[in-house]
Amino acid sequence: MADRPQAATHARQYEPAPCYPLGSGTVAVGWDAAADTLPGDVRVLAVDGPAVLDWEAVAGELCTAFARARARVEIADARTAALDWAEVRRRTESEALRDDPDFARLAGGTLADLLDPAALAELSADPGDLGDADGADGADGADGADGAAGQDGARALRIVVGPGAALGRADALWWADLPKRHAEYAVRRGRGRNLAAPAGEPPTLRRLLYIDWPLLDRHRDASVGRVDRWLDVTDTANPASLSGTALRDTCRTLATRPFRTRPTFNSTPWGGHWGQEELGHNPGAENTALGYELIAPESGVLLGDARDRCVEVPFQLVVALSPEDLLGAHVHRTFGTSFPIRFDYLDTVGGGNLSVHCHPRPDDMRTVFGWPYTQHESYYLMRAGTPGKVFLGLRDGVDVDAFHRHAHAADTEGTPFDIERYVGTFPAEQGQLYLVPAGTPHGSGEGNVVLEVSATPYLYSLRFYDWLRRDAADEQRPVHVEHAFRNLDPERSGTRVPDQLIQRPRTLTTGDGWYEELLGALPDMFFEVRRIAVEPGGTAPQHTGGRFHVLTVVEGQGALVTTAAGHHHFVHYAETLAVPASVAAYQVRGEGPEPVRLVKAQVV
Repeated sequence: MADRPQAATHARQYEPAPCYPLGSGTVAVGWDAAADTLPGDVRVLAVDGPAVLDWEAVAGELCTAFARARARVEIADARTAALDWAEVRRRTESEALRDDPDFARLAGGTLADLLDPAALAELSADPGDLGDADGADGADGADGADGAAGQDGARALRIVVGPGAALGRADALWWADLPKRHAEYAVRRGRGRNLAAPAGEPPTLRRLLYIDWPLLDRHRDASVGRVDRWLDVTDTANPASLSGTALRDTCRTLATRPFRTRPTFNSTPWGGHWGQEELGHNPGAENTALGYELIAPESGVLLGDARDRCVEVPFQLVVALSPEDLLGAHVHRTFGTSFPIRFDYLDTVGGGNLSVHCHPRPDDMRTVFGWPYTQHESYYLMRAGTPGKVFLGLRDGVDVDAFHRHAHAADTEGTPFDIERYVGTFPAEQGQLYLVPAGTPHGSGEGNVVLEVSATPYLYSLRFYDWLRRDAADEQRPVHVEHAFRNLDPERSGTRVPDQLIQRPRTLTTGDGWYEELLGALPDMFFEVRRIAVEPGGTAPQHTGGRFHVLTVVEGQGALVTTAAGHHHFVHYAETLAVPASVAAYQVRGEGPEPVRLVKAQVV
């Protein structure tokens, strides 16, 4: 499963695997190296982690690693403590979306709500109290002396594996993590399990995205203070790991300095090839449609001293461990531990038009989909097609009922229609920002590279029309006509679209060799988008003002970011940098022979 990115061989310098040194400790590689760190007096080890992980393989590796040092190794599966599947579904489904094929309400509550505490307590019993422990798998010691020592449990080890293991009694807690891109990949191919699902129940992306991940993220964040060892099992046979102390120390250090998350690109039916041709990313993939630069629920951060010896940890975990340092006090009070801004790419160079869609309006997002804040977006055009277009807003005087009828017929009968009769189009202009408040129909045309600077929710594209496009199974891609029209904002129409949503830059601050301008802001949207322009060798002073910044180099070779505390971070073209609120004062110096421009976003 290992997919450590390789160095690019393209003209641009773009680092696909930014890695940050540990604040303490070292990275160990392999199950034996991890097993050697467990104290000899530990009798019950809990190994928790995501549901989609191959827990049978993990359990086998653990048995092998500990068999040489322990007289008896017993495996107990925390998944067997789950409530009946029908009850799990009853507790995790909402009435409004129970039968929806694509969406579910974001799961509330905790993982403990889906487990039987008595069953979990029995699984976590001390091996010395168990005798032969019916239902546990064992690995015998290598020699008779070890076997004799194990008869009274003195050197026996019980390992409770699976999601929820941390909720039982244990002498030590390990966390076996799998980056979310691998979980999604597995489920798309019918592998793994959904959370609390019985063996043999086919996994679904719907449950993975909207139910499993929220519950598991909350469970992980609540447990991280007790984790004794963190294992990155991207390579199940040869995991990389670090101590819980090193994990927490390093994450807290990151929250005081600029850093990048590990970027990743995904393919879709409309995708283009800019990410491959310009950045050297995923050269063997079908396309590089979606570039995740910083999307808090999925992004990871690489920790270690070398690319081939590093551990990936969730970006959201960094936030959870130091929310005020990273977000700032105001943002933390408003959003809790949710990092509320995301940066990603939409690449249609050599691809096709995106679907025309909108995102839920605030009330619908809260009451139907379960997010406390909605998916406001903006499109920054890093590259514009020739000719290129952006779909945005409704045409003046549009007949919404006729639009609805045509969209419904396209969905149910496969009847094409001219979307431009109803939705406005505007020339794609490089360097222009297009604001997309919730409820606004929009989409990028072919030939563009869009830097999406948006609110963090990213899974709620309510499609009006998708050009009758087919998926990999040669089925018409789903659209969400009723959801989309329920959330359509008719006020985003006519001349109000160019007047309000396609704003011209306004200079905010100037200095010797640099200036900063506001590209777009709306009262409805909680963030604003700015641009810093720096001449070669010029330096633009910045200050977080107690709120994090996110920067992406959109023109030029790159910039050197230097903090008042002396941290330095170079950021190349197309790379995205998080600047924690605790950084306070910092400088952006233009590097290379050409002017450098960086898009900057912040919560207002």
